[in-house]
Amino acid sequence: MLRGLNPEQLAAVTLPAEPALILAGAGSGKTRVLTTRIAWLIATGQVSPGGVLAVTFTNKAAKEMLARLSAMLPIPVRGMWVGTFHGLCNRFLRAHWKLAGLPQSFQILDMQDQLSSVKRVVKALGLDEERFAPKQVSWFIAGAKDDGKRPGDIELRDEHLRTLVRVYEAYEAQCEREGSVDFAELMLRTVELMRSNGALREHYQRRFRHILVDEFQDTNKLQYQWLKLFASRGDPATGLAPAGVLAVGDDDQSIYAFRGALVGNMADFEREFRVQKVVKLEQNYRSFGNILDAANALIARNTRRLGKNLRTDAGAGEPVRVFEATSDFAEAQWFIEEAQQLQREGTRRDQIALLYRSNAQSRVLESALFNAGIPYRVYGGLRFFERAEVKHALAYLRLIENPNDDTSFLRVVNFPTRGIGARTIELVQDAARASQRSLMASIGAVSGKGGANLAAFAALIAAMRASTQGLTLREIIEHVQGASGLEAFYRADRDGQDRLENLAELVNAAEAFVTVEGFGKDAVALPVDESANPAPPGGGAGGGGPPSTGSPDPESGEIQSPLSAFLVHAALEAGDNQAEAGQDAIQLMTVHSAKGLEFDAVFITGLEEGLFPHENSASELDGLEEERRLMYVAITRARKRLYLSFSQTRMLHGQTRYNVKSRFFDELPDETLKWLTPRQQGYGSGHARDYQAAWTRGSGVDRHRRRGAGRGGTGADRAQVAWPRLSRRAARVP
Repeated sequence: MLRGLNPEQLAAVTLPAEPALILAGAGSGKTRVLTTRIAWLIATGQVSPGGVLAVTFTNKAAKEMLARLSAMLPIPVRGMWVGTFHGLCNRFLRAHWKLAGLPQSFQILDMQDQLSSVKRVVKALGLDEERFAPKQVSWFIAGAKDDGKRPGDIELRDEHLRTLVRVYEAYEAQCEREGSVDFAELMLRTVELMRSNGALREHYQRRFRHILVDEFQDTNKLQYQWLKLFASRGDPATGLAPAGVLAVGDDDQSIYAFRGALVGNMADFEREFRVQKVVKLEQNYRSFGNILDAANALIARNTRRLGKNLRTDAGAGEPVRVFEATSDFAEAQWFIEEAQQLQREGTRRDQIALLYRSNAQSRVLESALFNAGIPYRVYGGLRFFERAEVKHALAYLRLIENPNDDTSFLRVVNFPTRGIGARTIELVQDAARASQRSLMASIGAVSGKGGANLAAFAALIAAMRASTQGLTLREIIEHVQGASGLEAFYRADRDGQDRLENLAELVNAAEAFVTVEGFGKDAVALPVDESANPAPPGGGAGGGGPPSTGSPDPESGEIQSPLSAFLVHAALEAGDNQAEAGQDAIQLMTVHSAKGLEFDAVFITGLEEGLFPHENSASELDGLEEERRLMYVAITRARKRLYLSFSQTRMLHGQTRYNVKSRFFDELPDETLKWLTPRQQGYGSGHARDYQAAWTRGSGVDRHRRRGAGRGGTGADRAQVAWPRLSRRAARVP
C-alpha cells in the first residue's frame, strides 16, 4: 500500500492521529496521499470505516476517492462518510431531521429552484423586480447564510437593506411551509444544530476520530466553523482526545475569493488547532523544470503565503515560449499556426489548451479557429455567440432588422423583465395563429395591462430602430445594449461583470467584421431605404428604393447591409465547428475553469496590464496577489510546453487599445524563457515612447493619444486581421 510513495508523501500518509497541515503543490499527488492515508488508517486498525469523515469539493472527486478506496481495501466502502460539504450536511440532516426542525422528506432547492422561489416571494410582497431583482436577492440571502446570519442578525443600515431582510424573512417562512432547503441552508442548519446540541456534537466528535478536508484553501467562513464543530480539539472533562484532522490544500492556488473562499483559513487552522506538523508535498509529477521554475519565481512575489517550492526529476524540458503580437488578431493567428505544428509533431488536439483571463477574450480566438476549420470545445462554458447575454443582444438587433422574427421576439419580450408574463405571451401567440401574422403584428389583439406592456415593448423596438438610422454597426450595437436595458440589468447583477465584458466584445466583433468584410468601419449599417422608411411593428422590412449601403454580391447581385451580414455571420459561427462528444478538439477555457486540469501544451493569452492582471485587482485588497495565484494556476496546468503571449494592440469597445505587457513577465526568470519575437519591440506607428512611458508608470497608454487609429492612419496604426477573410458570399446562409 505504501510502495511507490516518495518520502514527503509517506510522511503525510503515516502522520500520527493529531491535527496536521499538508501543503500540496500542483501535480504533487495529493489525491493519492488522501486515499492512501484513509486506507492505511483502516488497514492498520487505527480506525473503522465509520470513524472517517472525508470532505471533497466536487462529487466527482468524492466518487474517485471511493473508487480508489474500494480497490485498495477488502471491505465495503459505500457507506463511508466521503463527500462534499453539502452532500455530508444532507446526510446529517436526514439522520436528525426532527432535531433540525425539518420534515422527514425535506426537499433540496437547486439554484434555479431557489431563484423561482425568491421570485414568488418578491411578487407576493409587491416589490419592484427591477429594484429588487430576484437573482440579486438570492445572492444576498446566500451570502448572509454563508456568513452564518439569519434575518435577525443583519444590521439594518438603510431602507433598501431593510426590504432585503424582509424578503429573506418571507423566503424562510415560505421554505418552512413547503419543507424545502437551499444549499446554503444545508450548511447553516447543520452548523446551528451542532452548535446548540452538546450531546449531538459530542457524539460526532467521538465517532469521527479522523477527519480529512481536501482543497482547504477554498473553504469559506461557515465551512471552517463546520469543521471546528465536528473535530474534537480535546476535552479533559470528558476525556475526549483531539481528532486527527488532516487539512490538505495549497494556498498558492486559492483563486476563489469572489465566491467567499478565505485563504486565511489555512493559517487560522494552523494556529487554532495547534498544528505541530506541516508536511510540504513539493515533488511535482506533472511538469518539466522550466515550467516549475517560472511558477516558483512568480508566486514567490506574494508576501502572504505559507511557502513551498515545486521541483521535478523530469529535467528542465523545453523553455517557456513568449510571443509578442502586433494585435489580438495576429495573436490568434499565431496560436493557430503553433497548434497546427504541435499536431503535426504528434500532440493530440485535446492535449492543447488555450487559456484566457476573461470570457470575452475567447471571441477573437474562436473566430480564428472557425475560419481555420479547427474543431474546438469551450470547457466549462459556452462559445461566444451562444452566451445568453450575446444572444439577447443579437435578438434585439434582429428585431430592428426584422420585427417579424418571432424567435427573437420571444427571447427578449420580457428580458429584462417588463411585466409581460406567460399568460400575456399565450394570448398574443393565440392571436398570431388565428390571424396568420407575426407576434409583433398581433400585439394589438391583446387588451388590458398585458396588452399595454406589449405595446410599450413594440414602441421600444420602433424607437431603437428610428434612433439607429444612419449609425455605424458599432454605434447601433452600443445604442441597443443601452436602450434595451441589457447593460443596466447586468451592471446590477453581482455576477454581471463577465456578461458586460461579453457585450463589449460583441462591439469588437462587429468592428472586426465590417473591416474584414470590406464594408469599412464607418459604413452605415442599415441601407438608406430601410432607414428612411422603418417598418412599423408587425410591418414589412422597409421601403422599396435601392439601398446605397452595402455592395452587391458579384455572382448573385444580392445586397446585404452590414447589420444583416453580421447577424448571418453570428448565426453561422454559433452553429458550426463546436466539437462533437469524443472528438479530438482544442480546449478553450478561462483560467478559473482550468484548475485541476492538465495538458501537454498550454497557451496563456492576453498577458497585458489591465487584462491579466485584471484592472479590478488594483482596487481590491490582496487583489494583485490573487491575480498572481491565478497566473500560477495557469502555468502549472502545462506538462511539456508552455506558451505565453501578449498583444501590442487589442480591440476594446470597438476601439483600438494600446497595451502594456503584463508585469508578470518581469517576475519570470530570464533563463526559463525563449522569446519568439524580439524582446524589445516598439510600435511601427510611433508609439514606442508612449509604450515605454506607460510601462514605467505601470498603467495603460493614454487612449486619447491615439494617432490615426481607424481614421485614415497608416496600416501600422490599425489592427489588421491576420487570417484569410471569409467572403461575404460564404458568410450567408445557402
